Amino acid sequence: MARTSPPSGRSARSSVWLETKTRRGGRGGGQPSGLDRTRITEVTVRLLDAEGLAKFSMRRLAAELNVTAMSVYWYVDTKDDLLELALDAVFGELRLPDPGAEGEEWRDQLRMLATEYRSLLVRHPWLSPLAGTFLNIGPKSLAFSRVVQRVIRRTGLPEHGLTGAISAVFQFVYGYGTIEGHFFARVADTGMTPDDYFRHAMTTLDGAPTTAEVVEESKQLMAARGGDTVAEMMDRDFTFALDLLVAGIEAMVKRAGDQDPGRQ
Repeated sequence: MARTSPPSGRSARSSVWLETKTRRGGRGGGQPSGLDRTRITEVTVRLLDAEGLAKFSMRRLAAELNVTAMSVYWYVDTKDDLLELALDAVFGELRLPDPGAEGEEWRDQLRMLATEYRSLLVRHPWLSPLAGTFLNIGPKSLAFSRVVQRVIRRTGLPEHGLTGAISAVFQFVYGYGTIEGHFFARVADTGMTPDDYFRHAMTTLDGAPTTAEVVEESKQLMAARGGDTVAEMMDRDFTFALDLLVAGIEAMVKRAGDQDPGRQ
């Protein structure tokens, strides 16, 4: 995913993964005992999951680690460095298929990758804004990207269409997982279950004259889709949308073969 422009006043530093200097005392003086980047990153992920990106700070992290805020700077130069480390760490949760495995179809492997990525975005709602901010060149992120590229190559698409196919599938998953993650975070803030929240929202909208007509049309669509719970409805939509994308890839492969019989 593309990196956004750096905020005003911030230098365009590329990535914590491109560090070339050897870290010494940093701003924190002597190296604190019992700390390392792995532990700091693990606690960062836990705090981001529990409290969200907006509430995260180096001071809050230091309190959780029971050290001074300056001690953390032995291991990272900035908060952004730490967020980039946390971003890559959670990519390590993804189960990745083996694109070279005998007898496994690219369709099944692509669905697995898409489903894994969606689940990751929902589990960690803070992931999506960071994935859109940083270069995503950590080792775990690159491992995911490499498997995605190798699976897409197996589809039979012409070389010039491979990045477009990756964008179609994984930008869809990114958007779907981001919205789903935000929905569940909003529900959690209310103390309601997702199903109760959904019923309450629909009842409220149904009673408002400005939205009743649209809601009625939406009810017909949702009834046709099926699903008794919010989770079932979301799963059905995701599965069908992903099937549409797979079918689109198959159609483009066939079109390329029809235009160039030598490729068949």
